[in-house]
Amino acid sequence: QVLILKGLKQEVSCLCPSPDGLHLAVGYEDGSIRVFSLLSGEANVTFNGHKAAVTALQYDHLGGRLVSGSKDTDVIVWDVINESGLYRLRGHKDAVTQVLFLKEKNLLVTSGKDTLVKWWDLDTQHCFKTLVGHRTEVWGMALISEEKRLITGSADSELRVWDITYIQEVKDPDEPESKKSKGSSPGAEENTEEDETLELDEHPEERLVKCSKVGSIMREGRDRIVTLATDRTGKILACHGTDAVLEVFSVLSEEEVQKKLEKKMKKAKKKAKQNSEEEPERSVELSLQDEIQRVANVRASSKIKSFDLILSPKGELKIVLLLQNNIIELYNLNLSAQVPQAVRASRITIGGHRSDVRTLAFSSDNIAILSAAAESVKIWNRLTLQCIRTMDCEYALCSLFVPGDRHVIVGTKTGKLQLYDLASGSLMETLNAHEGAVWSIALSPDQRGFVTGGADKCVKFWEFELVKDESSVQKRLSMKHVRILQLDEDVLCVRYSPNQKLLAVSLLDCTVKIFYIDTLKFFLSLYGHKLPVLCMDISYDGTLIATGSADRNVKIWGLDFGDCHRSLFAHDDSVMYLQFVAKSHLFFTAGKDSKIKQWDADKFEHIQTLEGHHQEVWCLALSPNGDYVVSASHDKSLRLWERTREPLVLEEEREMQREAEYEESVAKEEQPVVAGETQGEIGLAGKKTIETIKAAERIMEAIELYREEMAKLMEHKAVCKAAGKEVPFPVNPILRAYGNITPSAYVLEVFKKVKSSELEESLLVLPFSYVPDLLRLFNEYIHLGLEVELLCRALLFLLKIHFGQITGNHMLVTVIENLKKTTISRVSEARDVLGFNMAGLQYLKREIEAKDEVTFFADATDRFEEKKRKRKKKEKMVLAVL
Repeated sequence: QVLILKGLKQEVSCLCPSPDGLHLAVGYEDGSIRVFSLLSGEANVTFNGHKAAVTALQYDHLGGRLVSGSKDTDVIVWDVINESGLYRLRGHKDAVTQVLFLKEKNLLVTSGKDTLVKWWDLDTQHCFKTLVGHRTEVWGMALISEEKRLITGSADSELRVWDITYIQEVKDPDEPESKKSKGSSPGAEENTEEDETLELDEHPEERLVKCSKVGSIMREGRDRIVTLATDRTGKILACHGTDAVLEVFSVLSEEEVQKKLEKKMKKAKKKAKQNSEEEPERSVELSLQDEIQRVANVRASSKIKSFDLILSPKGELKIVLLLQNNIIELYNLNLSAQVPQAVRASRITIGGHRSDVRTLAFSSDNIAILSAAAESVKIWNRLTLQCIRTMDCEYALCSLFVPGDRHVIVGTKTGKLQLYDLASGSLMETLNAHEGAVWSIALSPDQRGFVTGGADKCVKFWEFELVKDESSVQKRLSMKHVRILQLDEDVLCVRYSPNQKLLAVSLLDCTVKIFYIDTLKFFLSLYGHKLPVLCMDISYDGTLIATGSADRNVKIWGLDFGDCHRSLFAHDDSVMYLQFVAKSHLFFTAGKDSKIKQWDADKFEHIQTLEGHHQEVWCLALSPNGDYVVSASHDKSLRLWERTREPLVLEEEREMQREAEYEESVAKEEQPVVAGETQGEIGLAGKKTIETIKAAERIMEAIELYREEMAKLMEHKAVCKAAGKEVPFPVNPILRAYGNITPSAYVLEVFKKVKSSELEESLLVLPFSYVPDLLRLFNEYIHLGLEVELLCRALLFLLKIHFGQITGNHMLVTVIENLKKTTISRVSEARDVLGFNMAGLQYLKREIEAKDEVTFFADATDRFEEKKRKRKKKEKMVLAVL
């Protein structure tokens, strides 16, 4: 492991490295995009524009622009250098699945789950072509053959191949229309399939490319495409579905195609001579399968989630696969071999589980953590977070540490109890405990035994015993079945009361039954949940029992009379686990809504929410001292939470929660309509967030301060005039903090601090009453040559959105006239400086290249002379021997 890029709480949904390999663009579930520097590991740029998860990211070939597609159906083009959004492209009706820049032209191709592939002209920012030749969702696209071919993959086993012909923008006016519109690909006319492309061109005269289907390549997989991609050179194409097979194809270059065609021609001529045919030579064509050849199938050890390729100059292909079970595998494929075979070179399997963890337990000394999943039991050291033991098991559902912490017991889905010895990491004993799944296990308070509940409607009582092992002299630990409690429904959870007098049993009929342990007589029935109780726990003093159900509620009951003290709506989905903190009436719950919450069972209050998991939380475990919580989730992670020493103020927590809810509601609000903008294909790239509102407020406050200071200055001048002498002017503390700057300079400082990506949205929120002051200040700044580029961008945006009001205001006529003069002169100055610098750099580049060339030739000459000398020496030696 080389580097960890720390994001926020959201799940990463998309990755894209920059062409220079120095940056990585990361898309998140909440729609934000962060660009990380791979040298420092820090996020330099954050883009907020999407309302849902980012599904596709792509840099242009220079790395200056980034395009993103999202589940919210929008495509946004971002300026990475200026750290701002350029524009939003609307057109897809479902989630965008892939976005591709074309190097040669300023064009963009996007595909979506709405079965469409759209072509966008980025100069005019409109969709000029839609390919509708797909029956199902388009899941992936790739450009091959130097961007002359497009390959699309959808939900069937067909990879559709499209020929791209770039239409010359300057057409010969004498050329007939019929000739212009003809397709250039030879196979296009023969294609008579039902799903032939329909070209929906709104502006036929503006067409830039012609895209016609030339055929299909059949995959072996029958399911949908998950990833379809090429390597950097475009020579290798690979794709995979929802299975464990990656299909690799080789794309022939133009020279290779030509060679193959010549070979085929020779064969055809030879055949014609042998058959002594008089007829003229028939045209020989290469099929699509000859141009795109299947190389090999790579079978991974599990289902593939994603992949990437690198083709080395020697012709060896390196393939890295990310698998569904949390493993990364690297394969090597030698393309020059007669029959290329993929060889697994290495794999990364850090200590974690290969499937979801369904049970957790803490040792009595708070140091060891047990986690068990469908394939293994692992023991972790809490201090070092390292896995110290891995033992194979069946599908585990519940577990516990045996007193003494030297053994663990695991209950499985098949109804077995497995006893492991931690010192040797071996399975000591397996008992067929239940006829169905063992759903719950609980250690007795006297630590002499335990109780299990299963899907066979039984609660079984067990005791620990020492038995003599035939293989060794020493006695070993074993489990002995002592009693059974037969019930009418499946048992989902069992818990002892701390004084070992009562046993609580949760049943599939949505009730919790409480029995006396000594006689197994029925004591209470807790009835009230609408769905089965999946988890429960009894407090340390035996007065309260808390139950968590699939109906999303937690109920707190008194154990003396079985009365319900309070029902709490706890989670947005099923409550999966519940446990009291040692020696307190606080308890934690885990839910399928990916949250962990802490509650107070006395005051019936929600204390705090632990957010970190991205998917359902299956279980959690509290350490015996109550200082640690470990949780396991469907996102394949185990998370360890530590209790801090800082006090938790509930009012502050509530306030923070309200703020978070408000920020969320701001992001979900309808975007303001921009004057002069049609609600069509194109829109503003950014979105309204709490940051843009705060930035607008800061600008407003700065302008208010500027107005106040200017009014004070006028008053001060009047006072000085009346007094006939200079009176000291009181300086505003804010301006003093900035080093006694002028009020107008302070406004510029505030304006410069607004993030580039949030500038447009902040100005959009700004009321018009502040705009005249801003325009006057802009005139002043640009005249002095301060921040010309930034101010011109803001000025043009303000003129665009407030055009009607500005032109209708007579007071602003002179301001706009002055702005026109100063802006044009300053921008042309900046352009001249830029042009001069560019010319200088080009000159230096040519100088360096010329010097390098001379050096290269000098080196080559020296090497040649050296070889000549060696050869002469060798010849002399041979002659001497002769």
